[in-house]
Amino acid sequence: MEILIVIGVSIVFLFVFLYFVPVNLWITALFSGVNIGLFDLVFMRIRKVPPRTLVESLITATKAGLKITRTDLETHFLAGGHVPSVIKALISAHMANINLTFQQAAAIDLAGRDVFEAVQISVNPRVIQTPNVSAVAQDGIQLVAKALVTVRVNIAQLVGGAGEETILARVGEGIVTSIGSSLSHKEVLENPDKISKLVLSKGLDAGTAYEILSIDIADVDVGANIGAKLQIDQANADLKVAEAKAEERRAMAVAVEQEMKAKAQEARAKVIEAEAEVPKAIAESFRSGNLGIMDYYKMRNMQSDTDMRDSIANSGKNTPNT
Repeated sequence: MEILIVIGVSIVFLFVFLYFVPVNLWITALFSGVNIGLFDLVFMRIRKVPPRTLVESLITATKAGLKITRTDLETHFLAGGHVPSVIKALISAHMANINLTFQQAAAIDLAGRDVFEAVQISVNPRVIQTPNVSAVAQDGIQLVAKALVTVRVNIAQLVGGAGEETILARVGEGIVTSIGSSLSHKEVLENPDKISKLVLSKGLDAGTAYEILSIDIADVDVGANIGAKLQIDQANADLKVAEAKAEERRAMAVAVEQEMKAKAQEARAKVIEAEAEVPKAIAESFRSGNLGIMDYYKMRNMQSDTDMRDSIANSGKNTPNT
């Protein structure tokens, strides 16, 4: 019974020992030309660093001719980096004669970018397509253009440099400027390469993580006649202003007419009031002896004669011509 217990304890101790002391991995590293101590592997395990990942990465880097230390890889792993991806990127850059140090690759990886993909794009440039960009030439015709931008990663500016969105925005802005400065849309349709040359000469890749190799106009379509629409809108606006002014003048005329009617009514009221004073004046003249009965009758006859003359004159005006 005691022998079984001893054997069981020995087996458990052996597994624990092999776990913390990866002898096989140490032997593989030695035969691969990687100088790493056995206790270093033990300390890696204690620091929760996977020894196999680091040793295999060291072996791969050593076989590729890269000079990378165990401390560099362990530090990068503890900082949250992806060690295998960095090693692959360094090997690809080394084979392509791209100047990429371990510190640069580690910084790119820790910045959240795929360093291996960046090296691939640096070796094999990527073509990105802009969305439809609408612009209006000076003759008022809208053009809708689409461009293909060939870019290559700029390793030196990959950390802190702007991404593809900035490239697309700047290219779109350049296309709008180029079309807007053209006198006619026909000029753009005849020579679309002018857009490419003008946009490419602006240095749009400054401050970005990419280098623009070429800008090619893939398609240019004729859109709406923006100039005509603006003229129509302006004409409609002018018409509404004219109608508003006419309505204002009409309202003022109505107000003046109402004012004149009010004044006429006021004058008639004054006349009626004055006529009401006449009998009083006549009566006062009778009492004071300034007016006799014969004078009154003469005045009445004269007034009747005047009314008759006015009646005849008005009836002549109202008679239609035969």
